Amino acid sequence: MKVRAQISVLFHLDKCIGCHTCSVACKNIWTDRKGAEYMWWNNVETKPGTGYPVRWEDQETYRGGWEHKNGKLRLRLHGRPKGLVNLFYNPALPKLKDYYEPFTFRYRNLFTAPASGQQPAAEPVSAITGKPIRIESGPNWDDDLSGSGVFAKNDPVLESLPGELRDQMLELENVVMRYLPRICNHCLNPACVAACPSGAIYKREEDGVVLVNEEKCRGWRMCVSACPYKKVYYNWSTGKSEKCILCFPRLETGQAPACAHSCVGRIRYVGVLLYDADRIPSAAAVEDTGLVDAQLNMILDPRDENVVSAARENGVPEGWIESARHSPVYRFVKEWRLALPLHPEYRTLAMMFYVPPLSPVMNSVARGKVELNLPEAQSGLKAFQEVDDMRLPVRYLARLFSAGDEARITEILKKMFAVRMYKREQSVTGRVGAEVQEAVRRSGLSPGDVEEIYRLTSLADFEQRFVLPPYPREQDASTWADPLSRKGGVGFTAVREILGGE
Repeated sequence: MKVRAQISVLFHLDKCIGCHTCSVACKNIWTDRKGAEYMWWNNVETKPGTGYPVRWEDQETYRGGWEHKNGKLRLRLHGRPKGLVNLFYNPALPKLKDYYEPFTFRYRNLFTAPASGQQPAAEPVSAITGKPIRIESGPNWDDDLSGSGVFAKNDPVLESLPGELRDQMLELENVVMRYLPRICNHCLNPACVAACPSGAIYKREEDGVVLVNEEKCRGWRMCVSACPYKKVYYNWSTGKSEKCILCFPRLETGQAPACAHSCVGRIRYVGVLLYDADRIPSAAAVEDTGLVDAQLNMILDPRDENVVSAARENGVPEGWIESARHSPVYRFVKEWRLALPLHPEYRTLAMMFYVPPLSPVMNSVARGKVELNLPEAQSGLKAFQEVDDMRLPVRYLARLFSAGDEARITEILKKMFAVRMYKREQSVTGRVGAEVQEAVRRSGLSPGDVEEIYRLTSLADFEQRFVLPPYPREQDASTWADPLSRKGGVGFTAVREILGGE
């Protein structure tokens, strides 16, 4: 058993309000440079929707992730011979229009425009060419447009649903939208690392963060195609690839990543997970129906003495083991089984996890209209019994988070409904009735579990949501230099002094 530690983030989608504060915080810190204008290491998408870049989930086009074929695990993008042939031509790359052409505004027009009867305007211009452009897309162009015939209708996940269900979701009065925040998943089996011809992308052993060594990067951009989540970007100015670094300079100084720290809805939790690295090849090579279980089984119990002993033997610091014992991510993922990875069928073993969102339950569908007419006293139990009839269908959520396993999504949603019913009845009546207690029992939870889930979901303070491990301070750049002053510099390893300046 080869025990390794991984910094992981959990996203509670039932709490996300789509404010994009996380995206702006990340943008202002890391991608405000020339060549990085179109990069959003953190973005929040409206689901159903096409996402950013457009239709990033369409792996028939982009060839991202891994596939299990003839008993072997291999990159969708290419093998070694094809990779060599396509070294100077990569047909699976998203184009700039699939993101958006970065733009700014010619603000001097406001001051230099000649006298006129019309109010002067700041003309939009391309941030790349400097020429006037017409703005037709942006990083979140489909924000809150889940019911549109343009964005929702072209969601690749919707294409896998039956026609009747898809049509029902697309009817304007039936639409319910949810937000999906995304960052790099810092996978255990990252396709970007395997596809890089230069060996420039690597996974840090101490915390599992996947980084780009820009001194080695030659701009082949195979990593951009191979990442199924499209979270590696090409800097058109420097000719290097860049990606989310999980704010490791902040982590090394005991601070939460900027996106998590700034989250208004408090949907993000950061913690340490211990996993068995020896199981990575087998966990990524099982059939689709077993992918989630295989990944969750890799995550180890930090209170198990055998795990702790193996972790020490493998060099995991004592402080990290202690942090893993108090990790909120571990509680959601392993103890309560409430969280799942995004698109496990890509077989990268993503280490960012999501609690699926709840949505209203449809009581009846008649004449093309959806109605919810339930007596107040029965609405909770009715919803618990009919999670399969939610407006955001279980089948859709299963395509996102469980490789199509609808039973696993149903199990999670029933647990969430049970917690909501229990606490609501407790708050309103001062007692919990037998029916609700039975619903909690059937969901697989105990009253103690309900209280702990409620507290960590609703009342957790900063220290409970972000359980950060101690990093070795001798490698900490901020002890002698400001890491923000190094933005855009080559390499993301430990910052080192360079003779004669930077």
